[in-house]
Amino acid sequence: MTTDDDGHRDGAADQLGTLRARGPWAKAWDRFRRNRLALISLVFCGVLVVVAAAAPWIAPYHYSATDYGSQLVGVGADGHLLGTDQLGRDILSRTIYGLRTALIVAFGAELLALVCALAVGLAAGYRGGRMEQGLMAFTDVMYAFPSYLFAIVMVAVLGRSIFALIVAIGIAGWVTQARLVRAQVLAIKQREYVEAARAMGASGPTIAVRYILPNAIGPMLVTTSFAIPAAIAAEAGLGLLGLGVQPPTPSWGGMISEGTRYLLSAPHMLLAPAAVFALALLAFTWVGDGVRDAFDPRGDQR
Repeated sequence: MTTDDDGHRDGAADQLGTLRARGPWAKAWDRFRRNRLALISLVFCGVLVVVAAAAPWIAPYHYSATDYGSQLVGVGADGHLLGTDQLGRDILSRTIYGLRTALIVAFGAELLALVCALAVGLAAGYRGGRMEQGLMAFTDVMYAFPSYLFAIVMVAVLGRSIFALIVAIGIAGWVTQARLVRAQVLAIKQREYVEAARAMGASGPTIAVRYILPNAIGPMLVTTSFAIPAAIAAEAGLGLLGLGVQPPTPSWGGMISEGTRYLLSAPHMLLAPAAVFALALLAFTWVGDGVRDAFDPRGDQR
């Protein structure tokens, strides 16, 4: 009996030692998997991405195809699962293509914002001096300017297109992330392994990219996971204002705006895109919550 107890304790100790020896990314993934809501949301977001990528094959109709004999028909009528709009276009098909537009804009804008934030934050935090003062002064000016108003101005200047929305939302959203990158760089560049790399003759760009940047990725993933649903909401908001993509390309904001005009006579025009829009925002936000908790060091103590 004693031998079995000792073997059990030794096995548990070995397992605990293995968990402690795992890297921070493996530990973060373990904490994320324990959050069932975040894990289910991640799967749902993956499904949304697949549906958006396969929109030409999944959607029953092209988003601009019109059926003038079936205008404003209800759910399930005339072969249209979610009905049609005032021009006889299939609501389900337009909702799927609207998802594609939203994800392209959101991921593209966040990639642009992340590149700008990393460039400014790394340069300001590592170089310091006048470069840091100049870059942070520029960042403060951008931060003081309302981001949504800036996005509206950018779309008005660049025109209504997916590219314009990506640039407008991306340029308007990099400021907060740049501040975070700078703060991370200022903390990391004083650590021993960075000093050792500097003493061995590593160049500034090498130290910044090879030693500092990988250790600052965790907090950036957290902010990125929350910035994606914010970009989806921004794209829809611009569509509501009539500054989204050029028709007939569908966007959730434009569809919701059109649906409000027919709320009493054809409520399905509003409910279908609004419901998918709300579910997508919730899913991406819950994924962001899970990523934030996963990179919280206190998660191992819970």
